[in-house]
Amino acid sequence: MNIKFVITLLILSLATIVILVSVLLLGSKQKPCGHGNPASPQLKHNGQSLVFADLTPEELTEVKEYLKKKFTVVDISKAEPNSNCIYSVVLQLPHKKDVLLYLDKGGPKPAREALAVVYFGNQEKPGVKEFVVGPLPNPSYCNDITLKKYNRPIAYYRRPVTSNEYVQVGKFVTNKEFPKAMNFLKEVLGYDGSDGDYFGILTSAPRGLKSGDRSTWFGIFYNTQGSGFYIHPTGLELLVNHKQLDMSKWSIEKVFYNGKYLENLDELEVQYKQGVLKVVKMKRPQPHEDFGSLKPTKSTVTDIPMQFEPKGHRYSVKNNQVLFQHWSIAFGINVNSGPSLYDVRFKGERIVYELSIQEAISVYGSDGPTGMVTRYMDGYFGIGRFLYQLVRGIDCPYFATYVDTHYLLDSDTYVRNKDSICIFELNTGLPLRRHSSALGSFYYGGLANTVLVVRSIATLGNYDYVFDFMFYQNGAIETKVHATGYISSSFYMEGGNNYGNRVGPHTLGTIHTHFINYKVDLDVGGTNNSVVAHDMEFEAVEVPWSSEGQIQRTRLTKKVLENENQTAFELHGSMPRYIQFASDKKNKWEHDRSYRIQMVSFAGDFLPETSPVHNAINWAKYKLAVTKRKDEEPQSSSIYNQNDPWSPTVKFSSFINNENIKNEDLVAWITAGFLHIPHAEDIPNTVTAGNGVGFYLRPYNYFNEDPSVHSHDAVYFQPHESYNSCSTNPLACLRDTASCAPQFPEFSYNGFDNTFVAI
Repeated sequence: MNIKFVITLLILSLATIVILVSVLLLGSKQKPCGHGNPASPQLKHNGQSLVFADLTPEELTEVKEYLKKKFTVVDISKAEPNSNCIYSVVLQLPHKKDVLLYLDKGGPKPAREALAVVYFGNQEKPGVKEFVVGPLPNPSYCNDITLKKYNRPIAYYRRPVTSNEYVQVGKFVTNKEFPKAMNFLKEVLGYDGSDGDYFGILTSAPRGLKSGDRSTWFGIFYNTQGSGFYIHPTGLELLVNHKQLDMSKWSIEKVFYNGKYLENLDELEVQYKQGVLKVVKMKRPQPHEDFGSLKPTKSTVTDIPMQFEPKGHRYSVKNNQVLFQHWSIAFGINVNSGPSLYDVRFKGERIVYELSIQEAISVYGSDGPTGMVTRYMDGYFGIGRFLYQLVRGIDCPYFATYVDTHYLLDSDTYVRNKDSICIFELNTGLPLRRHSSALGSFYYGGLANTVLVVRSIATLGNYDYVFDFMFYQNGAIETKVHATGYISSSFYMEGGNNYGNRVGPHTLGTIHTHFINYKVDLDVGGTNNSVVAHDMEFEAVEVPWSSEGQIQRTRLTKKVLENENQTAFELHGSMPRYIQFASDKKNKWEHDRSYRIQMVSFAGDFLPETSPVHNAINWAKYKLAVTKRKDEEPQSSSIYNQNDPWSPTVKFSSFINNENIKNEDLVAWITAGFLHIPHAEDIPNTVTAGNGVGFYLRPYNYFNEDPSVHSHDAVYFQPHESYNSCSTNPLACLRDTASCAPQFPEFSYNGFDNTFVAI
């Protein structure tokens, strides 16, 4: 073979390899995704939303320092029951009329104020007081509003339990009481006193049987490291009386173990030694025995499908305001009740003045005392307090926008919850609307259903609530909550299946209900609205063109509901299927411009009225109640109701007093809920699938047509058109316009920085 030919062939081969490698390397590099055009051109951020903004870290600090100058207080982390301390500082919302004057008519900006809750345990008659502190940022007044707000003093026994009080209860039990039953604890439960984290303690609530009590049943669980101790009960439960301000006078009032009530731990030890106590000998589960672990059995590289935005976010977030297409929304977090939205507008028109979570409750059943008495009111514990950092790519889409929140509650200084709100646009994979026609003419028209989502997740002990607010291109708003996390449990005993299902060797998943209450201050076409009910009925009519037949004709029924009693719809009672807030303004077709409330809920039964704690949470009696809006009725619940539900500080049913609601400023109080009977598939965690409830606010003759018809995301083409052309069908050029490499933010997590003593 000619040597020159061989060399030439080798050179050509090498050149070919170089070219191929270059093509592969350079061709595989996609352009980075852009930054896009956030929000619609006609929408601009403004500072007016700051009237609803949560208190900043600086403001929280200023208020606390001001109060420390006014009162003799100690840091709450060191406070004992007989101490004075600052429990919480939150935003004091200004009156609605002052806000609307400022937002809509250029009036003066309302003073920025804080609401402080202060414990006064170190005085002759201990009590709790609330103060309005302002104006911020340089406070000069501190007004006691307790009597004006509640018409009576706040008894000291109603105060929420602080973290330090839980710590002191734990020390009392561990150091003073456990030594009385060490043989039982060691030989039956495997506890020798050397490991301070051996047990996890879970509180019940309310704390007693009548006003003035502060006796709490605590369930004792094995504290399995790295998983939820809530599903590892030991069978031991203690009733601790911690009412006395002198902690040396605290006592154990009752002991429960494996179906038997005893007077104290001394009696438990004696009966164990005598062999008359029926025991189940156990030890804390080791990691390989822990059926509650969330650690995957096999770790693999994930290839989870992801959404990304080829041209960047199509929404914009600044301060406490988010803009998306025609939507503008102010958002915030109340440390007690959780996420809130304000001044929600579509195309510049206010639809909702306030949309906020008010309270979430769980009512349990069990054959053990801790479970059977539990009626948790989560606002008491602080829903907004437990909005921990969201995990990018799991809790929210990887490319979402994340926002920090701050609070001051049961803490010496403000606390930062990093990345505790996420905001993102979601392509649901479902068309918002579409039609493919083969009758009359051929065409296709459709619109992808992309929604803006504002999300936060509260971890309240064992449970996790995923709170979503979703905004659609047709002007609808969806509010939804999903439940996940660990179930609470009791020790499995004979007859336990009457109160749930057995889900572990010694674990009974206990039956319970969830109810979540929302305040919806709709302003449809202005502040004055009426409640209108539409439904259907059948009417029997003779066939108009024949005398030989009859038709059951469907017809529309209409009724204006005139007073609050008519709009108080009980949980499982009948209700018109279309309930709307109607304006006196008309659309093009002479219909009242309205927004419809549509609920999605499968709630269990609420407590009977004979229950002594019924009145503390009787908002849950109603799936919907509409009342005349009043500044003196700002919330359906109170943080003080949990520890004195027998004489509640706020009784929601008192809001319903037959007042006229025609052409008035109205509030809808909406309750969604579900019954949960835990089962094997709730181990290790309850899943969100099938566990979502909420409601929609839907335009009903508010517009002249569906506003999404003007969306730039819509697609329409006919056979004679070139639907492979970008000018006709934007989907045809996605491979060019949407071909980019998303820029992944670095994954980080600081959620373990947030700690709280077990509740």
